Amino acid sequence: MKISELLDPAAIVADLHGAGKKEVLAELTDALLKTGANLSRDEVLKVLMERERLGSTGIGEGVAIPHGKLKDLDHLLISFGLSRGGVDFDSMDGKPAHLFFLLVAPEESVGVHLKTLARISKLLKGPTVRERLQSAVDSADIHRIISEEEEHL
Repeated sequence: MKISELLDPAAIVADLHGAGKKEVLAELTDALLKTGANLSRDEVLKVLMERERLGSTGIGEGVAIPHGKLKDLDHLLISFGLSRGGVDFDSMDGKPAHLFFLLVAPEESVGVHLKTLARISKLLKGPTVRERLQSAVDSADIHRIISEEEEHL
């Protein structure tokens, strides 16, 4: 399973405007809804904020992977956002997050959810891919970079 295949280009925000965690989560949720996903915006945001209260999904190195599980969802959904200025996401290293992958998974899916989180972490581990994504010009460029970098995993 490839991230580039799960990530609908319509769910990529090349220039996030949110200055805080809630605003960024709202933008990333709205990006998911643009793909035609039949979700309740309020329910998605509630699940994401509940997960953030357990501990920040800001994993450091400018990366955050907010995620949550929803009942009545039959497949994994992903959105991506780039914040050029960075957002304080309570990351482990104390640095602002610039690259965001949002995952929403079916409530009963454990394996796919964890495998996708691990694959995203692996993809963003190296500084080169993070630099390439941060300098991307638009959503098509972001999708292309993710596809190219996934070939090296």
